[in-house]
Amino acid sequence: MSEGTMQRRVQRDQRAKRLNRVLAGAAAVPVMLVAAGCSSDSGSGDSADKAAGAGASASASASPSPTVQAAAYSKLPEACKVLSKKTLEDLAPKAKSGKEGNSDDISTRASCSWDSLDNNGVKGSQFRWLNVSMLRFESDAARGSADKLAQEYYAKQVQDAQAVEGAKATASEPVTGTGDQATAVHYDLKKREGTFKQQTVVARVENVVVTVDYNGAGLAGDKTPSGKDLLKDAKKAAEEAVAAVSEANGGGGKASGAPSKSPSKSSSKSPSKSPSKDASKKPVAKS
Repeated sequence: MSEGTMQRRVQRDQRAKRLNRVLAGAAAVPVMLVAAGCSSDSGSGDSADKAAGAGASASASASPSPTVQAAAYSKLPEACKVLSKKTLEDLAPKAKSGKEGNSDDISTRASCSWDSLDNNGVKGSQFRWLNVSMLRFESDAARGSADKLAQEYYAKQVQDAQAVEGAKATASEPVTGTGDQATAVHYDLKKREGTFKQQTVVARVENVVVTVDYNGAGLAGDKTPSGKDLLKDAKKAAEEAVAAVSEANGGGGKASGAPSKSPSKSSSKSPSKSPSKDASKKPVAKS
């Protein structure tokens, strides 16, 4: 074999070795790319799962349950003890004791009434009837706050007092210094026994509505009492009853003074726990 032939063979062998190395390297590249691609896909999946979980958690925390402000007062005082002895002596001097009204829950609804008949024989008699009723409201997520419900019931009580059948010379006026809101309604009501002077004071303190009914008449020929004097006495009784509500709850809230920041503009027909009609409507007089 000549020298030129051997040289060509060596060159062919070298070229073959280089080609094999190139082919081997090219075959390894796809494997590496596939491995890198799998690793990249796995990382993206984990991130997506974590992001989805965080989004769901944020969505759940963004929708809290609806809440309403808690009621300021949680109980009522004993209805027959809301007025002082001196006040009872002035308004119902012949009443021996108060008569407590019927109630399924005295912490929510309570009332007490006093009858007084000063019999002077042939000179006639003086009759007085006094009633204090209290209604407390609780906050309700569906119906609203206790304060709002009390405002609505307060407005309804005032409207009812202004619309008594047979009432004459009906008039109303705001009362200051008694709870958050207070209104006095007065009118004359003629009965067989005589003319009765009716006074109704409706007051709201926080989530409690207090209604004071007070009337008087001169019977058997005795003179008719002064409506002005009776109204003054009714306002005094309402002020004491409102203060008793505050004291029964530790003295919190507004027993007297400032008017309500958001007075009711409309009445409601559905007060809390549907109070019985006898809690606010009492017979004007007893024969």
